[in-house]
Amino acid sequence: MGQDQTKQQIEKGLHLYQSNQTEKALRVWMRVLEKSADPAGRFRVLGCLITAHAEMGRYKDMLKFAVVQIDTARELEDPDFLTESYLNLARSNEKLCEFQKTISYCKTCLNMQGTTVSMQLNGQVSLSMGNAFLGLSIFQKALECFEKALRYAHNNDDKMLECRVCCSLGNFYTQIKDYEKALFFPCKAAELVNDYGKGWSLKYRAMSQYHMAVAYRKLGRLADAMDCCEESMKIALQHGDRPLQALCLLCFADIHRSRRDVQTAFPRYDSSMSIMTEIGNRLGLIQVLLGVTKCWMIQKELDKALESIEKAQELAEGLGNKLGLLKLHCLCERIYRTKEQQQELRDHVVKFHECVEEMELYCGMCGESIGEKNNQLQALPCSHFFHLKCLQTNGTRGCPNCRRLSVKPGYV
Repeated sequence: MGQDQTKQQIEKGLHLYQSNQTEKALRVWMRVLEKSADPAGRFRVLGCLITAHAEMGRYKDMLKFAVVQIDTARELEDPDFLTESYLNLARSNEKLCEFQKTISYCKTCLNMQGTTVSMQLNGQVSLSMGNAFLGLSIFQKALECFEKALRYAHNNDDKMLECRVCCSLGNFYTQIKDYEKALFFPCKAAELVNDYGKGWSLKYRAMSQYHMAVAYRKLGRLADAMDCCEESMKIALQHGDRPLQALCLLCFADIHRSRRDVQTAFPRYDSSMSIMTEIGNRLGLIQVLLGVTKCWMIQKELDKALESIEKAQELAEGLGNKLGLLKLHCLCERIYRTKEQQQELRDHVVKFHECVEEMELYCGMCGESIGEKNNQLQALPCSHFFHLKCLQTNGTRGCPNCRRLSVKPGYV
């Protein structure tokens, strides 16, 4: 298969894919991969296969094609192709929750001295790295990466990237419980979709609606949460987007739990868990198990709640997800307080505070914890964040956290 024929077949596959004929598109692209003698064409078709498998939640296949693409890029001896292939390798590992590998591959991308094309990929690299740091609950570095990705998006006038970064920032602020910002950023993403997204994939609309639904639920606006989640789920079902279906089912379950309708919540958690297991989203599984635990606690089935916690703890420890561990210690504390088991209670209180210290989840001004309840937060240029009211009251001549870190241990 020559260069022109390769190009035609790739375009044919793209047309089929955009028409929701995904399996037909995959067959066309696989045929190109088997028969084409054009390395640049093979590289491009591998990119199509990587994107398609990512959207279907077939992350192991995504990783397999990303590895082949690295070899093709080396054959082409082009730094732009190599940067793009390492970015796809980073994204594949991010989807499989291999966050340390993601960070390592992202650093490889950023260290490559490519051309302008490679420089334009740096925003996407920063976004992937930010998502990985967030998965590890390293909040300052995550925020640093997201802000860097946002700067790249603005400098390159890349509205799609800006939309994706806004959704990740919504997730970031949901985790540290600044729910106003958790809603602001996906709303901004939804605005970008409305203003610029006519030629975009509907996944961008679905993604922004899902993150809005999560924020609305956290704010107690359950009807709004349900509307956004239903719209997101509708698009996810139309496009066979299994990862988003799993997240929407989790959100539906959480909404029902917030209404104290445990019997409706349980089957949705089960459905979400089934898809999360199938696609390998271990971070999502932790969230499902946290929701299931809270349902058992509502029903005062404390031993069943502890069984769910044990499964979630194993996953969180395996991933290095510190925030997940903190939440689990917090739930254990409540359970053992109810059961009046003082030794276990003390153990989890100690572990909870160790997690808070490790993640620096406290305000460097007032000393109170961050992420315990809904609070307006403000980040300084160094990406350390504080209670907004503390900054307004005290002002700052630089970051107190950075000043503490710069003090030599011998002088403390």
